[in-house]
Amino acid sequence: MRIGELAERAGVSPRTLRYYEARGLLPARRAVNGYRVYGEDDLRLVEQIRALQDFGFELEDTRPFVECLRAGHPAGDSCPDSVRVYRAKLAELDALMERLGRVRAEVAAQLLRAEAELSPPEPRCETGR
Repeated sequence: MRIGELAERAGVSPRTLRYYEARGLLPARRAVNGYRVYGEDDLRLVEQIRALQDFGFELEDTRPFVECLRAGHPAGDSCPDSVRVYRAKLAELDALMERLGRVRAEVAAQLLRAEAELSPPEPRCETGR
């Protein structure tokens, strides 16, 4: 298939595919006429890259998964390097969630303080008249 068909089937632009090629993630095979040509395996590579990027992985983080597929494994995450990337991403997400939890607690405390300052004071009872 040519670049336009691969782009359409993968849901990306031809420019994105050329970028993946320039980064060494997508093989650059050419027909005799100079057009780029791709196979079903290339579609699997692009789908793997897109799925990981949709989860927040950086493009470079997808490299071990792509290499795993290129090595003939049935899935991009069935290699030790891919598992290491998963672990690193989980650690990054855990740290981010911890930080967000602290920020949330601080914002909640500030909100309570602000609401307390906005509340009108209780009316004073005057007795003894």
